[in-house]
Amino acid sequence: MLLTDGLFLDHRRCERRAFLNLYKSHSEQDPERGFLLKLRQESVNHLAYVLEHFYPHAIQPTSKHQDFYLRSVETETLMKEGLDCIHNGALLFEEPSRGVTLLGNPHLLIKTAGKSRFGDWAYFPINIQLGRRPKPEYKLIASFHAYLLTKVQGSRADYAQMILRRHNLYTVYLTDWMPRLEKALAQCLTLLLVSSEPEVFISRQRCSLCHWYSHCYTVAQAEQHLSLVPGVTPSRYQSLQSLGISTLASLADASPSLLNPVLGFETVSGLQLQAQSILEKRALIKSNYFHPQLITAPWEFYFDIEAEPELDVEYLLGVLLINTKTKEQRYYALFAEQPEQEALIWSEFLEIINQFPTAPIFHYSEYEVETIKKLAHRYLTPTCLLESLLNRFVDLHYQVTHSVIMPVESYSLKSLGNWLGFYWRDPGISGDQCVCWYDNWLKTGERSFIDSILRYNEDDCQATYRLKQWLLEFLTAVKN
Repeated sequence: MLLTDGLFLDHRRCERRAFLNLYKSHSEQDPERGFLLKLRQESVNHLAYVLEHFYPHAIQPTSKHQDFYLRSVETETLMKEGLDCIHNGALLFEEPSRGVTLLGNPHLLIKTAGKSRFGDWAYFPINIQLGRRPKPEYKLIASFHAYLLTKVQGSRADYAQMILRRHNLYTVYLTDWMPRLEKALAQCLTLLLVSSEPEVFISRQRCSLCHWYSHCYTVAQAEQHLSLVPGVTPSRYQSLQSLGISTLASLADASPSLLNPVLGFETVSGLQLQAQSILEKRALIKSNYFHPQLITAPWEFYFDIEAEPELDVEYLLGVLLINTKTKEQRYYALFAEQPEQEALIWSEFLEIINQFPTAPIFHYSEYEVETIKKLAHRYLTPTCLLESLLNRFVDLHYQVTHSVIMPVESYSLKSLGNWLGFYWRDPGISGDQCVCWYDNWLKTGERSFIDSILRYNEDDCQATYRLKQWLLEFLTAVKN
């Protein structure tokens, strides 16, 4: 079996993903999402910048990447010649005892003083990563490359390095990380050599961008897997399994006296109500809920933001104004056609919001409030104005999750909106697609990208409005 650094990285992120990549047909994968293509291009740009500005003298093998054996031979030849910097080399090492060939492709191999089978010099690896911080999986891959390098050059590499997004250099000391690497490698090979498909587990944030998501989600739905229950984390799932709880029904019906010592009273209460809600397909009131102050005001705002994190710009402040007596609506799309217009749309936002100084501003998640604070600081908004503004914000995510249990697989706005019968005009689109659309707008000037973003944002505002109406009616009915 060929174990590449890419496959090893997949295993660290998700055992099932690594298995499917190795044994399943790629025709079963989801089409690649635009946001992933964007991230890949950003990674390519980051790599190109680092090479141009810091390692312009780097030499790389001429063999194609898929010809990894020839590329590894050529890499060793360049190392024997004592080149100062080798880009995109291939490190190959066969381990017949484990029936595996290991292959790594560090971005750079840097010559340093020392002893190796090549002469009075040695090499250490550098990886160029797009992340802002040195994640554990990055450190393991760096250690993997150092491990292979030790085998190839016949002398131990004591450290590896990473260059991160802000071009900061991070050193991985192998005294600490080599034992972790050996353990992780053993776990990876045990899984992949056995050829037994790992159990599915849907983790919403980690799985959403994976090209096997639809495949795994179909399996999880068919099994009514407990990972589809909000609040069931991997550690809680292991605890439930140890207690013989493996289905929605068994979770809903289990004795709290069995579960409480392991998971705690509050967690157990929430999970059991969630399972009951899904089984009965109806919303339930939380046992310890607080009654939110969801009064209906004469005028109400519903607010949603679209941002481009890479450019650090909030490019769309979407505001839906509702006259609750006449049901008249008006949607304001405050759009920065260029990032430099962020200050302008912030000024426009304040002008619109302050036309109705007592109108509450409903939103879904903490992001809107934190962003308002950031924009106020960035554009020197008076503190008294900011405080007055923040007092009007009502986070419906907080209101929902502290008062009701709903028969959904996640408490995202889209999931709740769909359960309430609200559907976005562009199915299957999420906020990360809007980031791609904005980038495409900046590159091409094609206004259809703006139209798509505005349509998505307005639907977000409308879904927030629908959710507030439902929550108020539901809680009023419970109270009465």
